[in-house]
Amino acid sequence: MRLGFAGTPEFAAVALRAVLAAGHQVEVVLTRPDRAAGRGLAVRPSSVKQLAQAAGLRLLQPTTLRDAVVQEEIRASRLDALIVAAYGLILPQAVLDLPRLGCINIHASLLPRWRGAAPIQRAILAGDRETGISIMQMDAGLDSGPVLLSAGQPIRDDDTSASLHDRLAEQGAELIIEVLDRLPLAGWPQPESGITHAAKIGKAEAMLDWCLAAGQLARQVRAFNPHPGATCALNGRVLKVWAARPVAGRGSPGLILGAARDGLLIACGEGALCVEEVQQAGGRRLSVAEFLNGTAVPAGSRCALATA
Repeated sequence: MRLGFAGTPEFAAVALRAVLAAGHQVEVVLTRPDRAAGRGLAVRPSSVKQLAQAAGLRLLQPTTLRDAVVQEEIRASRLDALIVAAYGLILPQAVLDLPRLGCINIHASLLPRWRGAAPIQRAILAGDRETGISIMQMDAGLDSGPVLLSAGQPIRDDDTSASLHDRLAEQGAELIIEVLDRLPLAGWPQPESGITHAAKIGKAEAMLDWCLAAGQLARQVRAFNPHPGATCALNGRVLKVWAARPVAGRGSPGLILGAARDGLLIACGEGALCVEEVQQAGGRRLSVAEFLNGTAVPAGSRCALATA
């Protein structure tokens, strides 16, 4: 197969690595332009770019795929198919029509549930018990094309977005190889019922709202690990919350019910949240035991309530 590959983060790099290992000929790789990231805001190449450069593949980093010059470069590659995984740019119809067998997307949900940018986080936030991978023939809609192959993946009670991401990335890599081996493959249209949209996660969602139920807040902590990280404000300090679990407890939302080595017990709208791992601005991740060694949490302390 003469393939193109479009992707940016590690989720996509796992799939590209599998495609190369399977012996397919990757004619061109598309990835997003380098971006500043991390605490020092250093400009870093994407995971896909690093892999493509190490493998000596032709690399394009356009800011848009509507550019006629970019489209001509893709056309000149005479692709059988273009594999797309977490790329981050919209593919116009002119690009969708270029490969002989079209463009094929690796999507981290069981479509039509969680179409969009953040399917892994949204599935955890919603309390879903299962998600999965859908290999989809792309059309002009948002993750709306026919599904070529899909497989489920259970969501564990302790899954974070990071742990679930890693399993789904491996699953996606396995399924795309199976699909490539079977092309051309007839897909099935997605049903009209059961459609949900996985909007991009915004930083405004990161602050924990103590008026919500403890179970919902625990899912928020897991869904936002590692990015953007759930946060709370305690005694004027903003803390990133890395690990927490719902427990029994009652009190005014945000009230610290207990501060012990095994966790900060914080009252919620329903139940309580036992916060087990935190991080202060500019610091490292700490167990609550380590945090309490250097920070006093007097009786009656309170976490600030989230504001609209």
